[in-house]
Amino acid sequence: MIPLEHDSLELALSARLDAGRRAWYDDAIARVRATPEMIATVFPAVGRGVGRGPLDPDATGNPVTSWSVDDAARTLLLVALGDHAESELEPLYRHGDARERRGVLRALAFIDLDLNLGLRLVDDGLRTNDVSLIAAAMGPFAAERLDDAAYAQGVLKCVFVGVSLTEITGAQERTTPELSAMLGRYVHERIAAGRTVPADVWPLIDRHPPATELAAIEAELDHPHADRREAAEAALAGRLPTNP
Repeated sequence: MIPLEHDSLELALSARLDAGRRAWYDDAIARVRATPEMIATVFPAVGRGVGRGPLDPDATGNPVTSWSVDDAARTLLLVALGDHAESELEPLYRHGDARERRGVLRALAFIDLDLNLGLRLVDDGLRTNDVSLIAAAMGPFAAERLDDAAYAQGVLKCVFVGVSLTEITGAQERTTPELSAMLGRYVHERIAAGRTVPADVWPLIDRHPPATELAAIEAELDHPHADRREAAEAALAGRLPTNP
């Protein structure tokens, strides 16, 4: 995970740029500092200018939730805009492709902006079916600024589309009893349909163990239909590492 400091992100990016790409990046930063409106031209060109590979080539996490080189460069370009960044965010997001939109969402935690604007962009990202946008929307800005109900809905969206909850910022800290119960009901619904359950829901369920939901899940072990018994056994087996 990249720390939320400009200098740390700059160092991480510098380590991934060769001389040619460094020259492109330095020129881009100088251009937007001199003429903030140039961001509309520079922002779409970032992938070609600095590349699209992983920011940390040794990272073991899911590529969907991991930062890319162009994510970092786009964030730092927005940081370089200073007070002009806020007015540029929404146009860049609305007119950008998926990678440009992800860059805007990644940048939210690094710049000063109106809370309602940030929440609006996060909400839009969560409404998509693009897993990379959903993962980026559930970043540090969302962890700090979403209310409990909105954060819980974001977590559920991640579960539905397959974004790992272990890589979502603040998931453990932001889990409320209500979210634990919601995830417990989700698990029960999956079992009742004879479907698999992602193991990463269990740490959040067990943050505030919901008695009613857990009892319903465990009752499935005695269900007359074999597919439901088997689904319950498989789901509960995923809970064992955190609940010996």
